[in-house]
Amino acid sequence: MAKTVDTFIKLQVRGGAANPAPPVGPALGAKGVNIMEFCKRFNAKTEDKKGQVVPVVITVYSDKSFDFIIKTTPASVQLLAAAKLKKGSPESNRQKVGSVTWDQIKAIAEDKMSDLNAPKLDSAMKMIAGTARSVGITIKGTPPWEA
Repeated sequence: MAKTVDTFIKLQVRGGAANPAPPVGPALGAKGVNIMEFCKRFNAKTEDKKGQVVPVVITVYSDKSFDFIIKTTPASVQLLAAAKLKKGSPESNRQKVGSVTWDQIKAIAEDKMSDLNAPKLDSAMKMIAGTARSVGITIKGTPPWEA
């Protein structure tokens, strides 16, 4: 017999660093999930992504068991790392804080392709370029589809 899904919990946690402190503990404790079991399994799966922000979708079943799916690091975090910045611009339309190349945009789009709803790499690159603009990062060069 299939388990019935009770709820989904979406969190962003640093890879290899999940602990019962907020935001993990309160989010899971409110749903009756074993917090320490989640932390151990999550830390084991994200050992290779230490320090990176990792989105996770936790499926909680009616018997309080759970499964989780680890997503790729958010595009904005990857863009800030590529531009070697700590944070984005407070006024992204007026004040630009860094720049990246189209090759860096392509690498990020290829990494995120499984999580994006884009049919082609060019579409994914346009989505990542839009995120770059909203963070206050300019893109050097001409887009590959115009060259």
